[in-house]
Amino acid sequence: MQWTRRTDLAVEAHEIWRESAAETTDLQGVVSKEEKIHGYDITKVEILDERGETALGKKKGSYITVEIDALHRREEEAFTRGVHAIRDQLIPLLNLSEDDTVLVVGLGNRAITPDAIGPITAKHTLATRHLVDHLPEHFGAFRRVTVLQTGVLGITGVESAELVKAFVKQFHPDCIIAIDALASRKLSRVCRTVQICDTGIAPGSGIGNRRAELNRETLGVPVIALGAPTVVDAGTLALDLLEESGHNMTNKTNFHQHGGSMIVTPKEIDTQVADISKLLGYALNCALHKGLTVGDVDMLTS
Repeated sequence: MQWTRRTDLAVEAHEIWRESAAETTDLQGVVSKEEKIHGYDITKVEILDERGETALGKKKGSYITVEIDALHRREEEAFTRGVHAIRDQLIPLLNLSEDDTVLVVGLGNRAITPDAIGPITAKHTLATRHLVDHLPEHFGAFRRVTVLQTGVLGITGVESAELVKAFVKQFHPDCIIAIDALASRKLSRVCRTVQICDTGIAPGSGIGNRRAELNRETLGVPVIALGAPTVVDAGTLALDLLEESGHNMTNKTNFHQHGGSMIVTPKEIDTQVADISKLLGYALNCALHKGLTVGDVDMLTS
């Protein structure tokens, strides 16, 4: 079996395809464009049909990548601008009506830092369903949002998809937003990239531990996936570093055999996961509740 570099990012799958194709070859079934919003570089990859699905190994849909280097560099107003950049990508993708309800799902293991993006983001997300129902005079302007942290199968004994299905059956949300840690092919994108897509997610796929998928087909409602890469496969990293230094590697399968079971993460992962999770949580709040500002979220979550 031919080994392919492991990545959850559509923008990287597109790069890998271009590296393997002739420079003049156009990729049929895929449209990609770049822009800058609120000072952040954004790449949108649209997979239009089966040709694009086959070439990139991703499902048909929209994949939006936000490069968050400005946050990493602690630029002026980087956090607020980042919240606005991600919010502005989420709103049209969610396409919610005023009365639509949302279930936010934090996937992953809070006890393992590289896998804690989902649970920590959920902690920063406002759960408002009970407030709107019981205190409409104070919270009637908010959207009904339910927040769930699923845990992992090894701790709960329950598949995340099974738990989410039970919540969907009980609360009937109009949309689900699933947050999870991802894997990148490049160390330069680890903890410096956010991906948003409308195709759902398979928890654990980034580290080769793929679980039951969360998507419209399995849950009956639209699923927007939101995440950031926190790890890179050791074999993928070694191969990329060697090729960047000018070595032409012919036996790429050997890298998978010797490094495929190892995962690399930055030494500052605690701080970076905390920063990204807060960024995602605040962006979600501002996207879900009309007129909410970063200052408002500070006040409501303090």
